[in-house]
Amino acid sequence: MSIHDTFTGAQFATEIANSVQEKGITLNVGSDFKAYADTIAKYRPEQPLGEPFDMRKQPVNHENAFWITGWSQEGELVHTQAMRRFQLASNLADFLEKGFRQFPPSGLPLDLKKSRYLAGPGARGIRGFTCYHGEAWLKPGDNSYRGSGIAGVLARFALANAMLRWSPDYIFGFMPERHAFRGLVEREGYMHSDPGALYWHMQDSPEILRGYMVWMGREDLDHMMSIPPVDLVR
Repeated sequence: MSIHDTFTGAQFATEIANSVQEKGITLNVGSDFKAYADTIAKYRPEQPLGEPFDMRKQPVNHENAFWITGWSQEGELVHTQAMRRFQLASNLADFLEKGFRQFPPSGLPLDLKKSRYLAGPGARGIRGFTCYHGEAWLKPGDNSYRGSGIAGVLARFALANAMLRWSPDYIFGFMPERHAFRGLVEREGYMHSDPGALYWHMQDSPEILRGYMVWMGREDLDHMMSIPPVDLVR
């Protein structure tokens, strides 16, 4: 990244951190995944740690991944998300056709043998230095931040931090179909999506959880960070 791009990205991330601070959320960024696992076990027991960021199952460390936590003024964990980087040997479609089971939604009884991934045109064109964006969670409840626009702003904070740390060629993530239908793709800042990418089958049930793959290239990230984020939080 150029000095100008670095300054723009840092300013963008700082504006978001300040805006969510005004809403009562303090953001922390780290790369100690033992500490992150302990935090999840203590403060987010209803949604277990996702496998892509579980150091017992995946090689996540300070060089290839980071997490973000958000805390209320009362000391409650109210938000999480995380990023992990890869160097793709071929393209993302080839990588996921063999490895999509490394990215399951957490806390669900899945039938991984029946589950499947269908590559879309976006995944076939994604190559090089790529990041996975996951662990997105916003605490529900009477004082819920959901519906305030803050979820999209927080996602952009993670995207900006990934750009500042690694300047990747692409960033991708997965999103339940029901959330994509409600416009979360655009609210989070993603400019592209592959519908019908994932079909997670449940154990002993006909239910299927359908998912989109969302993604952005480096030029998309540059454009996203040129848009002031302050108006997104209501």
